[in-house]
Formats: sequence, C-alpha cells, structure tokens
Amino acid sequence: MNILDIPMSGGCQCGAVRYHATCFFDSAHICYCRMCQKAVGNAFAALVAAPNNAFQWTRGKPTTWRSSQNIERGFCRDCGTPLFYLDANEDRIFLTIGSVDKPERFSPKRQVGIEGRIGWFNTLHQVADTGETEKPSQAEWAAAIKVSNRQHPDHDTDNWLT
Repeated sequence: MNILDIPMSGGCQCGAVRYHATCFFDSAHICYCRMCQKAVGNAFAALVAAPNNAFQWTRGKPTTWRSSQNIERGFCRDCGTPLFYLDANEDRIFLTIGSVDKPERFSPKRQVGIEGRIGWFNTLHQVADTGETEKPSQAEWAAAIKVSNRQHPDHDTDNWLT
C-alpha cells in the first residue's frame, strides 16, 4: 500500500483531544457495516489510516470502547466526536476523515461493508439541495450558530477552552 507524505493534524469538535500523523496510507475508504454505522452515528464511516509509528496524540487522550474482540474505538469523552478505530492485528490507526483538519485531502478509494449499506444511499443524488437559507428563519438560525460557535478550529492551537 502506498504511503502519502501528508503530515496532518486533527481532533474532536471541542478541542480536548488532538492528534498528528506525519504520513498516511493511501487507504481512505467508506465502511457501511452496521458496527461502523453505530460507532459514528451515521449511514457510513469515512476512514483513513496512519501507521502507528507515524501517529501521536498531541492534546488529551480519547476514551475507548472495545466493540469486538480485536477492535477498539476511540472518541472524545467531552463532546463525543468519534475519532478512530484500532485493530489489534494491524500496525495502523484508522482515523475518521471528518476529524482530520483537512478532510478534503482524503478522497475515498474504496467501499467496504457493502452488505450494511442503507438502500436510500444510492438515491442521495436525487435529493434536492435546498441550502441553509431557504427561509429567513433558517438564515437567522445559521447566523446565530455562527456567532455562538464553540467548535475548535481546523488547526492546532496552543490551548483551547470549551
């Protein structure tokens, strides 16, 4: 498997847990299995792996839960952001692409766990894109969220208060 020489940081929504990897495997993928769906609270998990020896936690430590005999999943205990899964039989950590500071850098190369894919997933391109500002009340709601946002920025910081 190819190694991408892309150093990248990432972390949870509140900033309590941050990580850094000096490189990644060219392994970005989507998993539709039911276990991944439950772990990320969504229809699929988007994941990319970094070699264990190229990875470190830079702020805080995630809380973990063993979802099966060999798999440990990690998340922020403060905000609940799903961050990774770790297979005891592999030398890599699988990070949620949404937790990486620049998720657009990791385009999925394959899909796995197809047996769990939800039927409507293939029809999403037919769903209307109404945007957040379809009605004035939605625009006001979006503006209120923007000014009260406590989400950690998509870059490392010296400190961060939630």
